[in-house]
Amino acid sequence: MNRLTIPQGTFDLARFPEHPRDPFRAWDAADEYLLRQLTDAEAGPVDLSGTVAVVGDRWGALATALAAHRPVQISDSYLARRATLANLARNGIDQDAVRLLSSRGTPPDRIDVLIVRVPKSLAFLEDQLHRIAPAVHAGTVIIGTGMVKEIHTSTLKLFERIIGPTRTSLAVRKARLIFCTPDPGLPRKPSPWPYRYELPADVGPVSGLTTVNHAGIFCADRLDIGTRFFLKHLPTRGGDVRVVDLGCGNGVVGLSAAVANPDAHVTFVDESYGAVASAEETFRAGAPAGAKADFLVGDGLADLEPGSVDLVLNNPPFHSHMATTDATARTMFAGARAALRQGGELWVVGNRHLAYHTHLRRIFGNCTTVAGDPKFVVLRAVKR
Repeated sequence: MNRLTIPQGTFDLARFPEHPRDPFRAWDAADEYLLRQLTDAEAGPVDLSGTVAVVGDRWGALATALAAHRPVQISDSYLARRATLANLARNGIDQDAVRLLSSRGTPPDRIDVLIVRVPKSLAFLEDQLHRIAPAVHAGTVIIGTGMVKEIHTSTLKLFERIIGPTRTSLAVRKARLIFCTPDPGLPRKPSPWPYRYELPADVGPVSGLTTVNHAGIFCADRLDIGTRFFLKHLPTRGGDVRVVDLGCGNGVVGLSAAVANPDAHVTFVDESYGAVASAEETFRAGAPAGAKADFLVGDGLADLEPGSVDLVLNNPPFHSHMATTDATARTMFAGARAALRQGGELWVVGNRHLAYHTHLRRIFGNCTTVAGDPKFVVLRAVKR
């Protein structure tokens, strides 16, 4: 937990799920820079009496600090939503003070102050700006924030093309602000997302099928090479088995399991609302008639009944926003062990250098290398 002191007050903040040894804070210099800017006497304090929308708040720091103004938080992340609720409670703030919307939801009809935490994905920023643009009016105050390494010329061009004239601030502690003035004369166009593409012919049961990709999911415009390698080495399970595509992204791994075994029940899980929406549309487009599936936005396998799963398929992320970490993978592996039946298996693909086998051996007591090439390795661990 970390304490953020700003003009709006002092707040104790933590990421979700909270880990005592987590080295990362729930806020950074970009969040602090923006919150101070809102009360800056020289620039003129921003009037927050209207509808305030906060887009891309990573761990709820912005929404918690602005809770007195009853903001709307728009996020693609289930974990960010849980962090926001936990941080509100931690600071004695009524959870109803912040209205939580997912990236797939309908934005407010009118937004008077728009705060944008610049995401890692330029495509996700594009999609969100298109979705929010109809709610912006000539008097809307728009301020974006991010670390200098997150804000590029392409970022500013998106704001200008979709919303209106854009400029940036000076950098402070390696953070920068974006100021955008709405141009009511700009044509309002629909988002170009989701994007669809056909899978190549050499990836097993899903060869030639179509994937649906909402903005912001990993490798939304092409099949990433790690997943491609995984698809060529997936296990075949016959009969009425319970399979989980953990961290499902666009759902091609789970779809492959469903096509290979139409009797399987596949659960698609991700903490991204856009990813789960993508997986569901991919499944509906390519699964055989009668195939069974459900779709869950959540914190890994925390919501699944322990000992209820036969097979977990996982291509874990190794980034949390701009930070490189294996914490998410370790949490996924431990959650998979809890969800699996005795004799159930976890199959993982990852970059060789990440050394996932060490974590799997510690958590499961065993790990077998199924396949490998110079870059990737497919690992198998059994719950015994």
